[in-house]
Amino acid sequence: MERQNLPGRGEGNVLPLVEQFYTLQGEGFHTGKAAYFIRIGGCDIGCRWCDSKISWSPGIHKLVSVQEIVEEVLKTPAKSVVVTGGEPSLYNLDPLCSELKKHKIETFIETAGTNPLTGIWDWICLSPKPNMHPHESNYEKADELKVIIYEDDDFEWAEICAKRISDKCLTFLQPEWSRYSVNIDKIVEYAKNNPSWMVSLQAHKFMKIP
Repeated sequence: MERQNLPGRGEGNVLPLVEQFYTLQGEGFHTGKAAYFIRIGGCDIGCRWCDSKISWSPGIHKLVSVQEIVEEVLKTPAKSVVVTGGEPSLYNLDPLCSELKKHKIETFIETAGTNPLTGIWDWICLSPKPNMHPHESNYEKADELKVIIYEDDDFEWAEICAKRISDKCLTFLQPEWSRYSVNIDKIVEYAKNNPSWMVSLQAHKFMKIP
């Protein structure tokens, strides 16, 4: 996919909105923090275990203006926004971030980083996928590296990615939800033997919240 061929012509003033909601962040470093989520449609990866496959096709989702999206954010007490997908790096997110920053809202992104990032970000969670590698520029920008463990080969992929990030970047291993019981003991042992890694759990699923 090319940005100019996506809905909204790649300008970022309108985005194919899958959903937006206010909840608690359930994964990684900011687990438990109240945050407003904006999920954008369109993905150039297509992981077989994806839990939001409805977000893959941008064309089936309504184009919503950045102003309308931010108006909904402002109806809540949210102090931070998480932009996710799909794959949000497909889009020009400068307009969205600029509008949020006018209201002094922190901007976080959850991305596989397959394209160069746009936008102004207070926190970048890079969750790279082995079937479509991140754009090289995104490794250095990441504040958090979160690698999903679905099968044993993913530990090797995690170490490959960890060699590319900056010294400031935190590193997390997260069990893919459908294989949690299969992989959690392996992940715990791996983190114990390789203490540069921490374990991330999908706390929102345990709590049964969005």
